[in-house]
Amino acid sequence: MSTTNRIRGNRRDNYLSPLGRAWAALSDGFAASPARFAILIFTGLILITTLLLTLPIAKAGVGSSAPLADAFFTAVSAVCVTGLATVDMATYWSPFGNVVIILAMQIGGLGVLTMASILGLIVARRIGLRAKLIAASDTNAARVHARPVAESQAVRLGEIGGLLFTVAASAIVIELVITALIVPRLLIEGFDPWTALWQGFYLALSAFTNTGFVPFTPGMERFASDPWMLSVLSIAVFLGAIGFPVIFALARWLRTRARLTLHARVTLLTTLILIVVGAVAIAVLEWSNSATLGGQDGVTRPMTAIFTSIMSRSGGLSTVDIGEMNGSTLLVLDMLMFVGGGSASTAGGIKVTTLAVLFFAAVAEARGVDDMEAFERRIPNDVLRLSVSVVLWGATIVATSTVIILHITKAPLDFVLFDVISAFATCGLSTGLTSNDLPDSAKYVLALTMWAGRVGTVTLAAALAASQRRQLFRRPEERPIVG
Repeated sequence: MSTTNRIRGNRRDNYLSPLGRAWAALSDGFAASPARFAILIFTGLILITTLLLTLPIAKAGVGSSAPLADAFFTAVSAVCVTGLATVDMATYWSPFGNVVIILAMQIGGLGVLTMASILGLIVARRIGLRAKLIAASDTNAARVHARPVAESQAVRLGEIGGLLFTVAASAIVIELVITALIVPRLLIEGFDPWTALWQGFYLALSAFTNTGFVPFTPGMERFASDPWMLSVLSIAVFLGAIGFPVIFALARWLRTRARLTLHARVTLLTTLILIVVGAVAIAVLEWSNSATLGGQDGVTRPMTAIFTSIMSRSGGLSTVDIGEMNGSTLLVLDMLMFVGGGSASTAGGIKVTTLAVLFFAAVAEARGVDDMEAFERRIPNDVLRLSVSVVLWGATIVATSTVIILHITKAPLDFVLFDVISAFATCGLSTGLTSNDLPDSAKYVLALTMWAGRVGTVTLAAALAASQRRQLFRRPEERPIVG
């Protein structure tokens, strides 16, 4: 910064009140590094939610407050829209605590970068070019690299304002529509009107944000054979998991019949393939298990298999006891959870587009061609390198957390691995490992795993990359032996 700018900045600060200086600092921080600022805001929301949940008014009952470990775990799970819980979410929290959790889910569901961009609108009254680049990078991760990429791969820079509007509008509209579809079913079930209304909205919000919290007992098991409730919740989870850029592209296609972007096509196709493959695998592996699908009638079994496949992508709702499933089924669910949903969505995991890019690379290698292609479009090699980085970083987080929690709890490997992947992928399904019996140290490890999974590897990479360097030379080439 030049001397003149420093003097002007100091003069400006001298005329500002303490609140004005804090506001200016927020604006400067957002302009300097939107991605880092987004992570800071996201972490701050978790801490604020934790503080509110530790208040005695947040816990059901009189004269006690939630332990710090449970309050922190619940706050991270709500803001990260994960759905794992160490307490009974239907009975443990008071009305005040439930309001705090609902707000945390809503804010978390909008996403780290989206919330930072909206805050930037409030602070700076407009979205600057750098903020647009950061917001665009959440819809097209290749933008974090220095070289230009084709705008048709995702939402264009000029459409970021429209994307932000779509995020807010679609979230509100979809949640209200899902609530309207759920409330009559709860009334039929015997809920009083007020309880049906707020718990219906809670469940709709939980489904669309892919959180997986259930506000009533005994959970979703009471609707295991209800095609209406399962279908509505599945649609809500699907819409939340495909991502806001895909919703934006679909809305534009409905209005103008414009060509769907490559990102939208790949996300939709890969998501549908994984849902079908997952449902078939779950049905085959659990058909004779009397503790899960085997204990249901012939009509309910396929419905449960499809519902579980959709929820394993990040929804977190379940009509059967996951802990009673076969080890082979848990491994299938591990893989589905690790992949997760769409980029810039309420889902977690490495994202379906990452898996698709790796598949396109394998096909290109098998064909002996240099370029990865999909839907008559060429995919740059930068995207492949980023995809490999995301997978390796995600696997590292999962492996590290699994080793630590195995050492702390001495629990079976398949249960620990399942819950760790569920935490990383912000899914919310659990084998029963996450309960009050879980040591506090393991709760903190799982909470940090949820945080790392929700913030996302791309966001972390963008936040840590303070500057981009262009290397002016290349080393001599030499090929190692691979495979």
